[in-house]
This record gives sequence, structure tokens and C-alpha cells, in this order.
Amino acid sequence: MTDKIIIYQLLPRLFSNTTENCVKNGSIEENGVGKLNDINSHVLESIKSLGVTHVWYTGVIEHATKTDYTKYGIDRDNPNIVKGNAGSPYAIKDYYDIDPDLAVNIPKRMEEFEALVERTHKNGMKVIIDFVPNHVARQYHSDSKPIGIEDLGQCDDNTYFFKNSNNFYYIPRQQFAPHIDLGTGEEKYNEFPAKATGNDCFSAFPGEYDWYETVKLNYGVDYGNGTRNFDPIPNTWFKMLHILRYWAAKGIDGFRCDMAHMVPIEFWEWAISNIKETYPNIIFIAEIYEPHLYRDFINKGGFDFLYDKVTLYDTLRNVQCSNYSAAQITNCWQTVDGINHNMLNFLENHDEQRFASTQFAADAAKVIPSLVVSSMINTGPMMIYAGQELGEQANDSEGYSGLDGRTTIFDYWSVPTLRRWYNQGKCNNVLLTSREVWLRNIYAKILSLCNIEKAISQGAFFDLMYVNYENPTLNPHNQYVFIRNYQDETLIIAVNFRENSCDLKINIPRHAFNFLNIPEGKYDAIELLSEEKSTKLLSSEEPFEAFVSPFNATIWKINHKKAKRNAKKIAKQNDNNCKK
Repeated sequence: MTDKIIIYQLLPRLFSNTTENCVKNGSIEENGVGKLNDINSHVLESIKSLGVTHVWYTGVIEHATKTDYTKYGIDRDNPNIVKGNAGSPYAIKDYYDIDPDLAVNIPKRMEEFEALVERTHKNGMKVIIDFVPNHVARQYHSDSKPIGIEDLGQCDDNTYFFKNSNNFYYIPRQQFAPHIDLGTGEEKYNEFPAKATGNDCFSAFPGEYDWYETVKLNYGVDYGNGTRNFDPIPNTWFKMLHILRYWAAKGIDGFRCDMAHMVPIEFWEWAISNIKETYPNIIFIAEIYEPHLYRDFINKGGFDFLYDKVTLYDTLRNVQCSNYSAAQITNCWQTVDGINHNMLNFLENHDEQRFASTQFAADAAKVIPSLVVSSMINTGPMMIYAGQELGEQANDSEGYSGLDGRTTIFDYWSVPTLRRWYNQGKCNNVLLTSREVWLRNIYAKILSLCNIEKAISQGAFFDLMYVNYENPTLNPHNQYVFIRNYQDETLIIAVNFRENSCDLKINIPRHAFNFLNIPEGKYDAIELLSEEKSTKLLSSEEPFEAFVSPFNATIWKINHKKAKRNAKKIAKQNDNNCKK
């Protein structure tokens, strides 16, 4: 794979919902919901124009909800054990079905999803969906499973806390009694014996901040005594492998695996290798927050890419918000040195606060230095979250999700910036502010450069900070500088995280020229963001000059091959003149 993956994450439920005046805690009838069919070819073309290569359709598999779909043969979920009116996309109710909220014709919801996959492919992008392996909804029941497939938990012996053949963990002889209201009378939720909760809460009494709406799946680890029981292969392994095969056969191109580190690495090693025997090009992305496990999950587990949340995301956020030194970015790539190309970078996703929210940067225009670093520091994937490119601030208190700087995943809602950009399917700038138009263009410019420039998509990286710590023109607390290089093309990249502009004189060591095989000299150069042209000196003896405005970046490109051709042409002309 030579292209750098650029992922656009969107929740169809929110993405195309055009309801302007949503009601807090509103129902689907009050607040409306986006549909898969709304994501037509025109919409996809506009998404692709951002430089996107993959679309992650989040929350498309059927999950628990307070909306009643019993007339369509779908069991009703007890509303007391569902978070929000729409429910969590990570409380899967039927691994073999599409969420009915997203369908125009509910009985044909799978066909509508399959058509979306086909449309996405026709528009030159690939499809990623969630695989949620660690937990399921408390009332899991598949009404769409293939013939001969048992439901999860269908044959469990619930008198045991742990049994290798069980799909769930049980707390024998105890009633499920979380610290929330389970209702009264016929509406009361009853569960006996209690099942363990998804966030490794092996108690009948999870708290309100536990994942009480989910049940932990059993992959053969006995959390009572710590033993790992993988021989014979646990029943859950086979069931989850079948689910992966089911969706791979739909033509999807990748799985984003939720909380992958909460599932034994032995399962991933077995399952991913099995899937790739038939579908060698399918990619597996791990949501993982344990850096000490990174290399094992790649080299043993078989994952293609891992979330780089704990290192790069957290560091960039701290540089932006907590007065961290930009020099700390060096520690990020050093931590994942050797697996940098396996790291997926982001500044937003459904779990994190919006960059432009008051809880984060409070100003979407400050994103350029963080966006350039996260998208250009390595060849691994870059992901953005729908609305990020418009500066969505998440200023709404939607219902279950309060005013927390995040866009809800639990409520029926409409996202203001997306709604105005979507503009009833026109996908244009008519209803956007000048600032939003400018920002979307900036995202498109930076993300598109990631694949236009082979130095970014395929090239080598060289950190310049170590020779610039005592540079009087560069404050390592505020600026970060590095090189990307591919064959005869070199990019000198400088970012400025602060409100003051800077005239940088960047030291480039002789080692960089040797390591990257860069010839020294004067070259015609172009700054890729502004398209300014200039003559630049690349030398280990004299610094490289670059002006960077507040909260901005410069990306100076030098083409050595072109320079060599020009030098030969000039030499030939001089030679001819001498002969005359």
C-alpha cells in the first residue's frame, strides 16, 4: 500500500440529519435521524474532495435503543438499560443486522447498507465499520443470524462465573443491581443471575459511570484466578470469527476494533490471520490505549494500525491547552520508533472533545500546527471526525450526553455545522460562514497534500529539534521542525503553536543530509500551503530560513532532481558560450 490512508469518520444517524430545532432528550419523531441513503454519490464526492481515502461508517450495526421496532420483528429493548434515546452504538444488539434507525425502508435495511458500500467504492473510497468484540447489549438477541448460528449466550451454563464454553461471565445467585434506576412494575429490567459488565466490572453492582448497558464477552480468560484457557478454542472465538467473515463478505475494506486491548491477543492472532487468508487486503485498526502492548498487537496480534492516542494525541492536546513544550513531540515518535507507519493519528473522534470546543482549543483556526504534525509526521493513517473540518464546537446539551465538548453518540440530534454544509444534500458553502469555508479549504489542502506528496505518503522522517534547542530564533517550547524526504524531493516543515509569529533560522545537521541523501545547495522552492515561491539554501553550514505566522505552519518543498536538471542546463549553456 503506497497511499497514505485518510479516514473520515461519520455517524450516519447524525451526519445528514437536517432537523434544525432539536429537543433535549427528544425522540426519533421529534429530532429526526440521518439515513444511509442520504449519503449519495454527491455527498461522497464532497467527502473525497477533502483528500479522504476511507470512510468509517460508525454505528451501523444494530444496537440497543429506546425506539420501538417490534412491528418489524425486532425485539424491544428495556428502556431502563439503554443510554440515551438512540442508545449507544457500542451496545450491539444483533451482530448480523443493520440499525433500523438508518434505513428508509426498514425491512430492506441490509440492502441499503450494501448499496452504500457499493456507492462508496464507486466514488473511489473504501469502507470501514466497527467490530465491537469486547461486549454486547444486555439484551443481545440476533433475529438476523444465518441458519445454524447460535446466539451469544444461548447455551451458557449460568451457574458458573467462568466456563470455557460460555460466552458471558456470570455472578451466580445474584440479581443484577446497578446504581441506576431499573424501573418499576412491568417496565422494570430484571437480570438473574447477573452478568459481568463490559468494562471488566465483575460485580452485580456496576455504578452509573460503568458500561452498565453492556455485557462482557468471555474469550477464555478466567478473571477469578487469572488463568488463560485457550485449549480447546473457546466457543466465543468461533462465533466472533463468523461475524467477521459475515461482514468481510459484504465487501467492506476494514474493521475498527473497539477496545481491542480488552480482548486477548491470542484471539486476534488467530482471527486476523484466518480472515486475511480469504481477504488479504482487509485492514484491522485497534482502539488501544496501552503503549506497552503496541508492538505485540502489531507483530503478534496482526493489526495493521493502532490508535496513537496516548502518545501523539495527548501530547498535541497538552501543547495546545496545558502549556506543554512542543519539544515533547520528539518523545512521541521515539516511543513508537519502528512502528510509526502502523500508528493512526487523529485530533478528534466520537470519544474525544471537539478541537474547537471550549473544553479544548476554543478556536478551530488554531488547528493548523496540530493538523500538520499529526497528518505529516509519519506514513500511517490520519483520521478526522465529521464536522471537524468545519470547526464544530459541540456546544449542545443533547440529552444523555450533556454539555461536555463532545458530539453525542447516545441521542437523536443534528450537528449544526454539518447540517448547514449538507444543506439538504447540496453539500455546498451557501450556509457556511466565511471562517467555516476557509477552514474546510485548509483541511482539504493539508489532507490532500498527504497523498500528493510522496515525501509524506512514503518518505523518510528526520526530527530537527535536537540541533535547534539553543537556537535563538526557534523556541522549542512553541515551535516544532522536521523533514520529510522521498528520493529527490525534500519537505522542510515548521509549525508554530503560539500567538506570536516567528522568523526561523533552522539548523539542519550534516547527519540529516547524509541520512536522507540530500545534496546541499541553493534551490528553487515552493511553500505548499501558501504557494509562495522563493530561492532557498539547504546547507549544514547555514540555517534554513522560514517565516511562520501565529498558529500556523510552513511546508517548503525542494525538488533536487529539477535543480540538477537546471544545473546541467546552465552548465551546458556556459560551455557553449565558452566555445563561442
